[in-house]
Amino acid sequence: MILSQSPQFARDLRAGEEGAVDALLRAAFGGEDEVQLVHKLRKSRAMAGEVVLPMDDRIIGYYALSTFVKPKGWLCLAPVAIHPEMQRRGYGKRMMGMLTEWARLTQTPVVVLGNLEFYEKAGFSREKATRLQTRYPIENTMLAGVDAAVPAQQLAYPAAFDGL
Repeated sequence: MILSQSPQFARDLRAGEEGAVDALLRAAFGGEDEVQLVHKLRKSRAMAGEVVLPMDDRIIGYYALSTFVKPKGWLCLAPVAIHPEMQRRGYGKRMMGMLTEWARLTQTPVVVLGNLEFYEKAGFSREKATRLQTRYPIENTMLAGVDAAVPAQQLAYPAAFDGL
């Protein structure tokens, strides 16, 4: 498959692109878990936003932001995907860098659980997340959108994350 030299600008998901996102998530993760998570977030209205990275006639990048039950106003980043054929080209880092800059400018806390090296290079901080309490591994939990370490907070994820 021949693709353009570079993707277009990241933008909000448009109606009718949900199937392309499902296909991307299956390719990137090799299963249905992330597809089902996204469907549950949409159905439960916990989805705060979905961003895609288009290239030619397909979607090569995606991330979802959902609202935490608690603390109010905080966002959860998951899932994040770049098509396997397009990985290691800086597209994911660029998407995450734009997100962390938006979070910083708006002072919106965004939490992610994932690969420390990747997310810290994009602007997330493990240090700022050390006082968070979560059912997921704290050593892989990072925070963006705040200028300093936050006071102790209990993270209550949307119900769509139950069972993951």
